[in-house]
Amino acid sequence: MKRAVCILFCLITANVMTAQEDTRIGGFLAYGTEIENLGIGANAEFPIATSLTISPSLIYYFPREEGGVDFNWFEVNGNANYYFLDTDGAGVYGLAGLNYSRVKVSGDTGFGGTVSASDGRFGLNLGAGANFDIGGAIIPFAEVKYVIIDQGQLVVLGGVRFPI
Repeated sequence: MKRAVCILFCLITANVMTAQEDTRIGGFLAYGTEIENLGIGANAEFPIATSLTISPSLIYYFPREEGGVDFNWFEVNGNANYYFLDTDGAGVYGLAGLNYSRVKVSGDTGFGGTVSASDGRFGLNLGAGANFDIGGAIIPFAEVKYVIIDQGQLVVLGGVRFPI
C-alpha cells in the first residue's frame, strides 16, 4: 500500500513539474461575427494532464457605433483544450468550454436624452486551434470557435503565447 501511494505521489509530482514548464500566457486579436468587430484579448494555458490543458481567456471587442447606437461587448471564456496532434512543429487541439458574454447598448433617444441597456449571457464554446512552435520564446497560435449563445457567434483569433 505504501509503495502504491509513493508511486502515485511521484507520478503526480512529475506531472505537476512538467505542467509548470508548459504553462503559457499570451495575447491575441479576435474577430466576432455577431458583433462584426475586432477585439483584443489575453489567455493562458495550464496543463493538467498529458494532452489536456485548461485555457481561460478574456476578449474585449472595440466599441462600435451603428445608426446612433453604441455597442460595447466583452466575453470571458474557460476552455479545455485536448491536444490530439502534438509534434515539435505544431500542436493541434480541439476545445470545449464555457462562455460569458456581456453587451451594453446605448444611444440618443432623439428627445435630448440617452438610453442604455446591458445584458449578460452564458453559453458554450466549441472549436479548434493550433500552436506553431517556431523554435523561440514566442509561440504563434490560431483558433476558431463557435459560441453557442442566443444567435451564436463565430470567433476567429490569432496571437502569440509565451512559456513561463
